[in-house]
Amino acid sequence: MLRGLPALALCALPVLAAPAAHSAPAATAAPTAAGVAGPSGVRAAVRGDRPAPRGCRAPRGLQAGPVQALEPRADATDGCDTRREVILSEAIEAPQVAAGCKMSGGSWLSPYDDVTVTDAAALDVDHFVPLAEVHDSGGFVWDAARREAYANDQASPLTLIAVTAKSNRSKADKDPAQWLPPAGGYHCEYLAQWTATKLRWNLSADDAERQALVGVAEDCPNTTVVYESAS
Repeated sequence: MLRGLPALALCALPVLAAPAAHSAPAATAAPTAAGVAGPSGVRAAVRGDRPAPRGCRAPRGLQAGPVQALEPRADATDGCDTRREVILSEAIEAPQVAAGCKMSGGSWLSPYDDVTVTDAAALDVDHFVPLAEVHDSGGFVWDAARREAYANDQASPLTLIAVTAKSNRSKADKDPAQWLPPAGGYHCEYLAQWTATKLRWNLSADDAERQALVGVAEDCPNTTVVYESAS
């Protein structure tokens, strides 16, 4: 029975294991700038050629603090909130923007399902690593400022992504052991971005998730992982 256990006792395997003593260091590039790592082959990244991010997982029922605290709230100086800023930045054909950041026209490609969208209202902005997954993977110990920083992270192109509402609802808060994008040609990039986002925010992974990452990585020999630490 888990109810009486402290949340921090429930540690999971990290996304990346620490390298073994006999590991070949050449498989991973040295940091290219302060806080920036990569590029590294995605198979090397998920199998253990980078230091492990630190963190423990905790079921949501075992700790205080609502997952909703991670929802984006920040408004930009141009009147566009985080959602609209992401949608504008990912447009294939830029929409017209009226007062109040109301958009008309434009087009977008939703990579999860390879669907072209011509109405911004039909898009959801997904946290690449879902808010509930962040919470369970170490975010439950974050303070309010770090939760807000993740929820509105536009410094990295990996944290937030505009996709069809249908694909976003299908994904919900699932990790790669439970859900992969319907567009099979996007699986390698999805794996790389998932891994990079977890590394960027120093988040952990459970065993099923890590095994799923390793499995997909076998089909991605030319995919690389690059990230900049948010810490």
